[in-house]
Amino acid sequence: MATLRFRTEKGFLRVFLKSLTLRGFKSFAEKTTLEFEPGVMVVVGPNGSGKSNLVDAVAWVLGAQGPRSLRGGKMDDVIFAGTSTRPSLGRAEVSLTIDNGSATLPIEFSEVTITRTLFRSGDSEYAINGVPCRLLDIQELLSDSGIGRQQHVIVGQGQLDSVLNARPEDRRLIIEEAAGVLKYRKRREKAERRLEATEGNLLRLNDLLREVRRGLAPLQRQADAARRHDGLVDELRAIRTYLAGVELGTLTAKGERIVEKRASFADEDAQLQARLRDLDLSVIDAERLLTIAGHGDLASMLARIEALRERARGIGALLAEKQRNVERELSAAADEGVVDNFVAEVGALREQLAAVDEEAAVLSQAAAGIASAEAEAALRRSEFQAQEAAVPDAGAAEAARRELAARRDALGRSEQEPERLDARAREIAERLVRLSAEQAVLQTSTAEAAQRTESLVADATAQRSAFEAAVLSTQATEEALRKAEAEASRWSARSEALALALDSARDAAGAARIDGLAGVVGPLVDHLSIEAGTEAAVASALGDAMRAIVVKGGDSARLALDSLVAGDARALLLVVDSSVQSVQGEMVPAGTRALVDCVRTSLPGLDAVLARLLAGHILVDGDWSRALDAAILRPDVVAVTRAGDRFGGRSAWRIGADESAGVTQSALDEAREKAEQAKETAATARTALDGARAAERSAREREELAREANRSNAISLENGAASLSRIDGEIIERAEEKRVLEEGALTQRTALTDDRARIAEIEAALPELEKAESDAGELLAQRMAQRAELEAGEAAVAALRRDSEVASAAIEERRVGLERRLGAVEERLAKDPEAKALAESRRASLAMRASDFAQVGIRLAERTSLIDVALERLRGEHHRRSERASEAGSRLGDLRRERVEAERSLTVVREQVGRLEVEDAETRMRLETLVERIRADFDCEPSATLDVEAPIAPEGSTLAGRGRDLDRELRIMGPINPLALEEYDALQERHDFLQQQLEDVKSSRRELQRVIKAVDQEIISVFEKAFDDVQGNFTDLFTTLFPGGSGRIFLTDPSNLLETGIEIEARPSGKNTKRLSLLSGGERSLTALAFLFAVFRSRPSPFYLLDEVEAALDDVNLHRFLDLVREFRDEAQLLIVTHQRRTMEAGDCMFGVSMPPGGSTKVVSQRMRGEIVLQ
Repeated sequence: MATLRFRTEKGFLRVFLKSLTLRGFKSFAEKTTLEFEPGVMVVVGPNGSGKSNLVDAVAWVLGAQGPRSLRGGKMDDVIFAGTSTRPSLGRAEVSLTIDNGSATLPIEFSEVTITRTLFRSGDSEYAINGVPCRLLDIQELLSDSGIGRQQHVIVGQGQLDSVLNARPEDRRLIIEEAAGVLKYRKRREKAERRLEATEGNLLRLNDLLREVRRGLAPLQRQADAARRHDGLVDELRAIRTYLAGVELGTLTAKGERIVEKRASFADEDAQLQARLRDLDLSVIDAERLLTIAGHGDLASMLARIEALRERARGIGALLAEKQRNVERELSAAADEGVVDNFVAEVGALREQLAAVDEEAAVLSQAAAGIASAEAEAALRRSEFQAQEAAVPDAGAAEAARRELAARRDALGRSEQEPERLDARAREIAERLVRLSAEQAVLQTSTAEAAQRTESLVADATAQRSAFEAAVLSTQATEEALRKAEAEASRWSARSEALALALDSARDAAGAARIDGLAGVVGPLVDHLSIEAGTEAAVASALGDAMRAIVVKGGDSARLALDSLVAGDARALLLVVDSSVQSVQGEMVPAGTRALVDCVRTSLPGLDAVLARLLAGHILVDGDWSRALDAAILRPDVVAVTRAGDRFGGRSAWRIGADESAGVTQSALDEAREKAEQAKETAATARTALDGARAAERSAREREELAREANRSNAISLENGAASLSRIDGEIIERAEEKRVLEEGALTQRTALTDDRARIAEIEAALPELEKAESDAGELLAQRMAQRAELEAGEAAVAALRRDSEVASAAIEERRVGLERRLGAVEERLAKDPEAKALAESRRASLAMRASDFAQVGIRLAERTSLIDVALERLRGEHHRRSERASEAGSRLGDLRRERVEAERSLTVVREQVGRLEVEDAETRMRLETLVERIRADFDCEPSATLDVEAPIAPEGSTLAGRGRDLDRELRIMGPINPLALEEYDALQERHDFLQQQLEDVKSSRRELQRVIKAVDQEIISVFEKAFDDVQGNFTDLFTTLFPGGSGRIFLTDPSNLLETGIEIEARPSGKNTKRLSLLSGGERSLTALAFLFAVFRSRPSPFYLLDEVEAALDDVNLHRFLDLVREFRDEAQLLIVTHQRRTMEAGDCMFGVSMPPGGSTKVVSQRMRGEIVLQ
């Protein structure tokens, strides 16, 4: 939001007050809005046109509470009262809009509107930016801006003089408000109220505590006895319960142990019997095994096998010896000559050569076969390669099958889709039909609701107006009742006070002593009637005569005096003579009246006495200063004020009046009469209030019914419109969805037709493709088999070729070696042919024998190994049988011994079972007796005694002995009061609670005292700084306004900065007087302005409102005042109500106020200089 600023030759000025709106406030019957400008704004207009009402409106909207501060008698005087042509209004409302662009106010709005509304019923409402609030909220909002309850920035008519006449403490409040002390004062007042309430609570708590403590002592003694008795009973019961529980636990545990032992013995008996049965079976088995182990022909077979083994060993030894003999002969033959060796070697070499030739012939034949096989393999390879190139492709059939499967799968999935889409489209079509029907119904109902709206709104408005009228009537009646009751209470209290004062006056007059004497009329107050409002003045003038007794002259006076003297009594007598005429009226100063005119009496002659007593006394309207001035001007008169101040004459001067002054019988009668009238008025108003409230309730019910009907109709209309909007949208959505579904169904059907045609095409072509694929597969399989066979043949031929080549090379190498060796050996044998032939014959014979022995040795070794195997097997079996027989005998002995032990244990177990049965019967009988005793004595279940903790027995004593001692002590104690303990506990609890509350209250009091002290220090600090600034500025401003003069402000009690007042001392140039009362009217105005502007300069405020403050100034002083205004115009807004032309000329903006006859105030505005700039 733009901030409104005003451009001048010095720059821009910030606007704080933006606008003021009045409606029904005083003379502003119609809504009137004033748009404020920066700088100085002047309000002009004829007298009585309502200029000051603008200032009052600002003060009122900012929270002014006193009717007198608004120039009224009561608060509802601010409501437009009506004219001869316009009726009165029921409420007044003022709204003030403040520019908060600089965030001066602690609120997050750049513009703040404060509104106050007052109804004739007395109800008042406040609002900030349209939000209801409290007056306190507004005061707190404005407190930091220097605007408080005193509203020192608003100076109304006549308030300048009130600043000077104010008490010093009231002047202090102006500085405090400007310095922002108000929030601290509020905090201090709140703390003091809480402290006062705390003190009251403290007194009440102390009284309650004293009362409680008086009742605690006797109850404590009874409670101690009851507590001791209960303690002894509880202890004895606990001991007995514990002992019973111990015994119960012991017996129960014993019974459980017996049961466990019986179960254990039963298990042991069963186990022993089972063990005996098992042992019997085991003994039988052991005897059978022992018998089996001792029989069989294994030993004879073992002997025969061992004999065969020994015989084979002997034959083997003989054969070995023969072989050794042959070997020795061969060795001997070799040693006899080298010829034999050569002959043998030649034979061997020739045999080897023959064998090599045979192998070479075989290899030659094999090589020819291998060459033939290689040629055949090459031929088959070329034929296979030619056939392999002619194999057809088999992938077309596979691709066709895959496509066929995919299309069939898609067809199976999509066949139901068109039907589903059609079904969904039909559902949507049905929904569209229903929506159309619902739309038609809603349109009809909405049209009907729209037709009803106008009549319902009119009815609701009428009922609302009737209700408001009823509320206003009730409020007016309540206000009348409150006023009547307040008036009745006031007059009743006044009559009672007057009666008491009158009785006191009569008693003080001593009328009782002379009452009844001839000529004694009675106390003066019984025969005196004083004009309302002048009671204090008459009483001050008459002085002691007010307590006098009226006595007729002559002998009556003498008798009265004799009676008083005889009774040693004192009294004041006022002697009247009916023959004496009253004194003629005397001349009094202008503006005053003779005081005797305010007194009336019906007693003949008393008026003359009163005229004589009040001769020279005049009544001065105004305060004591005017009366003093009158007394100084006319020393021959006594000036008396309505407040009872008395100056002049021969008697002492007097300030203030006696509290009981002016009490007369006529005043008492008048008060009683007024009280009765007020009570009758209150009764009438109460009856009227009952009727008004009944009418209000009836109007409220009718208004609520009409509002509810209107609300229901509006809701129905709103719901209908919303439903129609929803249905329209849904119809559009459903129609679009139906179109999409229909298009989708058509697309799906087209795709299905294409898929079916393609499937038929593939199915027709597939048999041929599959036949071609089958043929190609068979041919491919044949080719694969042929390839494998071919490759295998080639590999075999290649292997044969490699083996043949390796064998040929080996045979050739061997032949070469053998031939070379044979040649060498034959060359040597050629030298001895006979030795060669003999050696060969002998060697052949020995070799034949060695060969025969070797064959026999082999057969003998085979038979010997078989015999060894059989022998080892028979020996192992014999060893195992021996071990089993030994084990069977040992086990049999152990089993027989174990059986004897088991029989002995079974006998012992059966004897213990018999003893346990006897013990179990005895335990059960004792347990039953104990359970009955527990239930009878302790009224609880036996199981509860088992959880009881053991009581602590005194040292040197047992629980049983302690129980006997407690029983004896209880018998000695006798009867007690069983309720004393409960009563004492309740009282003690209350005492503790009250004590805690007392401590809390004391703590709160200390805390509040600390808070008040801290706030006081803050107030002193802030006030001291503000006063120092104001003091300096006042001296400067006074010197400016009074050249050559001097003035100062000072504290009445500098030692008490918290409560001290502020006095003003002013001495214009050429005058020695310092008293403010002796200053002229203009000087008093300038002095007050100096003080206010010193406050304004020390603690500036955003705006100031001045109502005809310069009225008493001459041209020179007016010029000085305007200089001050110009000084402040650059820093704040000033709204000045004036009749001075020079003040008008100093303004930046002018508001003209007028009021036509019989109408209300009108306002026009005119900007005097400058221009408005939005920034």
